Amino acid sequence: MIEAFDGETRWLSNFAPCNVVLDGRVYPSTENGYQAAKTTDLGEREQFQSITPGKAKKAGKAVTLRPDWNEVKLLVMEDLNRQKYALCDYREKLLATGDMDIQEGNHWGDTFWGVCNGVGENHLGKIIMRLRAEIKLAT
Repeated sequence: MIEAFDGETRWLSNFAPCNVVLDGRVYPSTENGYQAAKTTDLGEREQFQSITPGKAKKAGKAVTLRPDWNEVKLLVMEDLNRQKYALCDYREKLLATGDMDIQEGNHWGDTFWGVCNGVGENHLGKIIMRLRAEIKLAT
């Protein structure tokens, strides 16, 4: 089982570098694209194209949140990760995990996307495992 996205599995993190596209704009990581997607204000989105994923995560807390965010955030995350794992290096690494459970374990209390202290819904891990299954079927 992969219990966290650090060390040798850091590439699973949304902070890992990879260009993703959201509404025609390129972002340097899935984290940047995800945080940009929180708003429909194109001016606010622009900042996410050129900052680090850590800064993007922080800046995403201050954007004008789109009214349908809770309805679309899982779809946005899946789309951005689908783009990431379409890239050869990440696709091959993901396939190399075989059938291991993938858990986004964390210590910062994120129980929606991951698991903290044994508690969490692990939506990010579930999305990544679903994408891995899709890739396996396609190959």
